[in-house]
Amino acid sequence: MKNLVVRLLPEIEEIKDGGLVAQVIACWEEAIRFRGWTEELLRSIPFTLLAADVKIAFIDHVRAVCRMCIACDQVLDEIHGKKKTPVNRDHLIAGALLADVGKLLEFEIIDGQPVKSDYGKHIRHPFSGVGLAFKHGLPPEVMHVIATHSKEGEGEKRLPESIIFHHADFIDFELVK
Repeated sequence: MKNLVVRLLPEIEEIKDGGLVAQVIACWEEAIRFRGWTEELLRSIPFTLLAADVKIAFIDHVRAVCRMCIACDQVLDEIHGKKKTPVNRDHLIAGALLADVGKLLEFEIIDGQPVKSDYGKHIRHPFSGVGLAFKHGLPPEVMHVIATHSKEGEGEKRLPESIIFHHADFIDFELVK
């Protein structure tokens, strides 16, 4: 299944820390197994159920937002140099790749259509994502990105990695809804 995760999310190879790569893959593997998601479904389900007629697939959203995060951090490095607020790029990428992994627990397919599962009606993806990340030993900074990326993070002081991810995520979301 590791090959499936890397094939779906090639941006994972941008993470320099091999241990962190293994932890991110382990989270995805567990989330995929939870409902028996197939590569075809992961490439076809919409990334959100909060808007009608969403054409952007879940995996494409995860990849696009991750790449926007990397690009944003690179631009800030290039322009601001040493004056830039430090960002741990490995934590940024890992958080970007895992922020929505909990949707694989939150969603299910009923009669061929993605819907919010009973589990998802009680536990939104930032919570289940943090649970998976904790179980697999991810750093608290990565869990912070997962926990604070959506409305559940409002009012919390976000780390730099979470600020970047939050805004990149909402660029993609706001353009769809």
